[in-house]
This record gives sequence, C-alpha cells and structure tokens, in this order.
Amino acid sequence: MYNEHFGLREAPFGITPDTSFFYASSRYQEALNTLLVAARNGEGFIKLTGEVGSGKTLLCRKFLAGLGKEDFVTAYISNPFLEPRTLLMALADELGVVLDKNVNQHRLLKSVTLALLNIARKNKRAILCIDEAQAMPLDTLEALRLLTNIETEKIKLLQVVLVGQPELNHKLELESIRQLKQRITFQYHLGPLGEEELESYISHRLSVAGYRGGRLFNKAAIRRLYRASQGYPRLVNILAHKAMMVAYGEGKGEIADQHVKAAVADTPAVRKKPFWKWKLI
Repeated sequence: MYNEHFGLREAPFGITPDTSFFYASSRYQEALNTLLVAARNGEGFIKLTGEVGSGKTLLCRKFLAGLGKEDFVTAYISNPFLEPRTLLMALADELGVVLDKNVNQHRLLKSVTLALLNIARKNKRAILCIDEAQAMPLDTLEALRLLTNIETEKIKLLQVVLVGQPELNHKLELESIRQLKQRITFQYHLGPLGEEELESYISHRLSVAGYRGGRLFNKAAIRRLYRASQGYPRLVNILAHKAMMVAYGEGKGEIADQHVKAAVADTPAVRKKPFWKWKLI
C-alpha cells in the first residue's frame, strides 16, 4: 500500500524467503561459503543452526540455488515432522521417482537407491536439505542416517544438510543417535546482524525493491530498530514494514524513531526489556 508513496517497485520487507533479497553480510556469506565447500566435499552431514528468524531458510534456498544443475540434484523438505517411511516417500517425490500407490518398504527403498545411482552415473551429487530439522522424530533421524549408508566404492550417494533451531543440537546429544552426530563433518551457527550490518541490510532490501532516494530510515530509527529486533532479520522485516506503514499513514517521506517505536508497540514478538532499558533506547 505504501510502495508508490516511497517510490518502490515492490514491498521490501516481506517475511517470505525470497532469494532475490539475500543480503551477503560477513556472517551470511561465511555460512554460505561453508555450505558450498561442504557440498563439494561430498561426504557426511552438514548442520546449519540459528535462532528463530535468523534467516536460515533463506540461506538454505540461496545455497541450493547456488549449486549448479550440471553438478548437483537437490531435494528440499520444509516439514520434517514425518515418520521414517513418509520421509523416504517425500525424498522419492523430490527426486522425481514415480511410485505405486501401495508400494512396500523394500520397493520404496530400492526405487530411491536406483534414483540415487542414476544421479551418480551422470557424475552428479544428490543433496537433501531438511529445514526445521529440530522437529524430526528420533526414529526418523536414525532412518535418515541409515539412508546415507547407500554408497558406491568411492562416494556417498546422498548428502544431507540439517537446518534447524538450537534445539537440534540438544537432540543430537542424545545417546540413541550418537552415530549421526559423528557424521556431521561441517557445521555453522548463524548469528544475528550487527547494528552496522543492519543499516546496510535495510538499504540493500530497499534498493532491491526499487528505492532510489536518499536515506529513508534515519539514524534514530535504525538504532531503535536494531535494539528492538536484536538483529534478527525476520523481526527487522516485520518492524521495518510496520514503521513504513505508520510513516505512510502520516504522509511522511522519512521513517523516524517514533515510527519504529509505534511498530515495536504493535509487535508482540519483540522481546520485552526492563523499563529502564527501554528508556535508554
């Protein structure tokens, strides 16, 4: 509703993981490089963790998009709260395997194995990225580990990227799946943006959305935005969007401190601070 007012082509602060808005901060670029190097290494599990709203899903999609189709076949599962058989069927679907309606477990596993072998024969690698991996049941995690046992004499036929909240680390400490933890060869924890990065992040998203004017968020607005969001991109996007709506409603061409303050007051997800700390913001 405010795009025309601010000279935008599209909304700059959506919360859907649109890779065209990917911002390569030092942390995010380092995480992306880690994933790409690990993928080309070709063995074991890769683990990416981060707090809620830290941008894991966007990073995961950017990673998958960055793998050349001539070298990789990728599969993505966004809801892994599945029993082992259903996870295997989801992987088969991602790999384009056509299954009979009442296929049994043996035929299901054989079909997936054949698909992975065909990928390897084409000198490609198969990578499965599982988002929200902390939600996976323990027996499904163990089944996933067993699935990665499929290999030729030289290479694993399937590499797995586990993307999840810090609770994933707690789950991997359990004795029952200790073998999976031992197979994690690369890992990265995605932290929040710093204050200077946040200002660049805001400018980047505005630029991608078509903004060509001068500074839109003033210094005080950026400062409050950072302290309220703690640098987590999802909260930054929510607050920035609401602040722009408030400024638009007032007919203002600049987002100021009071606009972000109104956005914070309207956002329950903002972590509450003691009164004296809010006075310092």
